[in-house]
Amino acid sequence: MLEDQTAFPGEPEDGAARAGRIPAQSPAVGSGAGPVWPDGYPQGYAVVDVETTGLDRHDRIVSAAVYRLDARGEVEDHWYSTVNPQRDPGPTWIHGLTTEDLADAPLFTEIADDLATRLDGRVLVAHNAVFDWSMIAREYARARRTPPVRQRLCTIALAKQLSLPLPNHKLESLAAHYGVSQRHAHHALDDARVLAEAFRPSLHLAVQKAVRLPLHACRPLSEWPEGPGGASGSGDSGDSGGAAGPGFGGFFGGRRSWGVTGARPYRYGWRRSRKLPACPYPNPGRYEPGTRLVQGMRIAISGDTSVERELLEDRATEAGLHISSHVSRLTSLLVTNDPGALTSKVVKAEAYGTPVLDEAAFLQLLHDVAPAQER
Repeated sequence: MLEDQTAFPGEPEDGAARAGRIPAQSPAVGSGAGPVWPDGYPQGYAVVDVETTGLDRHDRIVSAAVYRLDARGEVEDHWYSTVNPQRDPGPTWIHGLTTEDLADAPLFTEIADDLATRLDGRVLVAHNAVFDWSMIAREYARARRTPPVRQRLCTIALAKQLSLPLPNHKLESLAAHYGVSQRHAHHALDDARVLAEAFRPSLHLAVQKAVRLPLHACRPLSEWPEGPGGASGSGDSGDSGGAAGPGFGGFFGGRRSWGVTGARPYRYGWRRSRKLPACPYPNPGRYEPGTRLVQGMRIAISGDTSVERELLEDRATEAGLHISSHVSRLTSLLVTNDPGALTSKVVKAEAYGTPVLDEAAFLQLLHDVAPAQER
């Protein structure tokens, strides 16, 4: 809604001028000196950052920024808006936005079209992309809309694939590696600018090294529980390879792990684990394709799901299945909509020969789960 109107201390407010200050990239790969630009690479990117009221599934976006880049990472334009979360803004000591600042900000439903226009037809790029995508997917689900995003790319995962010599995977470390200056950390527009600057040379390096980009499918939520509740994510941490976590230098995927301050707790990580009831049935072994699921089977879920993850887990538990947070030799079935993604669960399932089904097939099987086998 607020098109290019956020100025940083000592800088002009003209968005185009600010975008123009991003250093020009060296001659494009494929211009004669290097390998030809791969045909299979995306045709455009939307570098995104969102600031939020917290890290749980019912937290809300308070500001969002998008830098649109062309196929070779050159900036086309950028956009920023604050968002009224219709609740306490959460960690104001981090994102700097107070209740007063957000009182007259547009609701998410009022910026949904603008944001969709900037995401449409592009790969969403973010630092710990599963977090930004999950927050965006939930906001669109609340608005009963479908975001036009089909793939995302995590810059943490890309940095690992490129073997960048980083001390950790914080955004500030990636920025320092490429000599990018952060002016206003945890301001969505400046974080998106920093990431856009750092992503472009990473993209060119990926081309030079013939690296396959770590693209993940994005699955919009089609079912969303109304009202407050526990925390859950629409995907797992496969974007960043699972390296970010509670002990990750005080950050999760480059984001601050907010501790308990004041009346509201902010827990480590963006997806709070919850204790599911113990499965009362023995594990009957692996699922055999073409047969029924059997009570007691161990089910692991990886990646984005159309049904909010916690709802899907609850349905499986109620049917007598055992939901597992990891894949092992005892896993009966892996459910994923993106079997080509190199998440740890998918890789382990392939190594162990664990059967794999997509969400739609799994939901069909949940209607007719066979009773547990007699001991």
